Amino acid sequence: MSCGLPAAFCACRHKRKRRDCHLQKGARRIAIYHCSIKIISRGKGKSAVAAAAYRSGEVITNEYDGVTHDYTAKRGIVHTEILLPDHAPAEYSDRAVLWNAVEKIEKAKNSQLAREIELALPVELTREQNISLVREYVKKHFVEQGMCADICIHDKQDENPHAHIMLTMRPFEQSGEWGAKSKKEYILDGNDEKITLKSGEFKTRKICTVDWNEQTKAEEWRQAWADCANAYLERGNHAERIDHRSYERQGIDLIPTVHLGVAAFQMEKRGIATERGNKNREIDGLNKQLRQIKARIRQLEDWVKKERAAPPTLWEVFSEITNHPEHRTQKQQIADIKLAAQTLTFIQTYKIDTLADMAAAVQNLRAKYNEMHNTLVSMSRRYHTLTEHIAQAESYVKFSPVYKRFMELKGEKQDAYFNKHREGILAFKAAHDYMTRHLNGRTKIPLDDWKRELAGLTAQREELLAESGVLTAELRSAETIKRNAEKVMGAVAPKRRQDIEI
Repeated sequence: MSCGLPAAFCACRHKRKRRDCHLQKGARRIAIYHCSIKIISRGKGKSAVAAAAYRSGEVITNEYDGVTHDYTAKRGIVHTEILLPDHAPAEYSDRAVLWNAVEKIEKAKNSQLAREIELALPVELTREQNISLVREYVKKHFVEQGMCADICIHDKQDENPHAHIMLTMRPFEQSGEWGAKSKKEYILDGNDEKITLKSGEFKTRKICTVDWNEQTKAEEWRQAWADCANAYLERGNHAERIDHRSYERQGIDLIPTVHLGVAAFQMEKRGIATERGNKNREIDGLNKQLRQIKARIRQLEDWVKKERAAPPTLWEVFSEITNHPEHRTQKQQIADIKLAAQTLTFIQTYKIDTLADMAAAVQNLRAKYNEMHNTLVSMSRRYHTLTEHIAQAESYVKFSPVYKRFMELKGEKQDAYFNKHREGILAFKAAHDYMTRHLNGRTKIPLDDWKRELAGLTAQREELLAESGVLTAELRSAETIKRNAEKVMGAVAPKRRQDIEI
């Protein structure tokens, strides 16, 4: 029970997969980008054998600790295979042999046993195409670099096909034996002599034998997955493409949506609204509004840049705004008066005396939009982070007594308690792991601080949304001036040109 759960229910089995998608009710999911990279470490209570057994749906006994992991009841596993590099022993094509060999060679209690890459597969591709895609990606970027790769593809027919790829961490020698992950190199002084420490030992530094753990590799592998998947999508004449970069890095000025997660994804698919689904629909609506505002500002910018030989005076434009047929209804006349009043306020606010002054006013509208948009994007990222922090913290607090009682029990009583309180125990375990990653060494969960910050962000967001309403009204006034200026120039321009000539 090295991971704190009964051996047959290793926590790695219950890691929830996360997806960057926001499924609308009744909509079919399209290709999304998801490529997570993590380390399976003995120091975190994990087992390479247990992870391999779960992902493949097999029964494998871990010779390191004698625990048998049986996941033959698992459903949705549609393809498994092991790919070996040159110099790897042929018997490692057997999953049990491979990962037991890994467990055996890694002696330390905190050893890194395997690297796992999880990929969301394009739903546009057939199963055979996705298998070929994953195989090609893994061969080129991992196997040919010297890693053994254990591929397991899961598909429960829920529009969430994905692949788990477990990779070995050690290189192979020419003999087929495991090589060292790193070696020591003596540090020399100015005379090329070894430096002696107070302990009497020579000063050394650690040199990795392969570059697989370098930070640049993760970015390289993530981009390579997007490139491979897009090549297959293009080959199949599919318009969809995926991108490993964030919206910000792509230059896309959209507010990012929140992760749905598997549970919410399934509920939304069945037509059941979830809190996260509602939040994503709200964000989609806001993104649509921001795109419309941006497009309208761009049209105004293009308009004010046009050169005009004899632009109408502001008085002529405003007269056109208030000049309407008498047969209009009272409701229409009231609307006309309101629009004229708003336009006059806009003219006074931005001190517009001539059409030439409109350029400065439109530039001001652009600056307002940029500031509002950038603030909303930045706030949304923090909002999503705080929301997840709070949800995990509340789960931690809620299920802490359940987990504490579970750890007090032994043997069959513990197994029976787990079966009865499985959801709570796993929720606590997930929350505990999350807090460990995000507390940065703090021992107390700052739940109240997070809630206060979230409340402040919510209030600030409401203020920004109100500002977007003001900006939209000002845009309407600017567009009214534009529309009526064009009417004046279209209807009166010939007479005005004659006056100028006379």
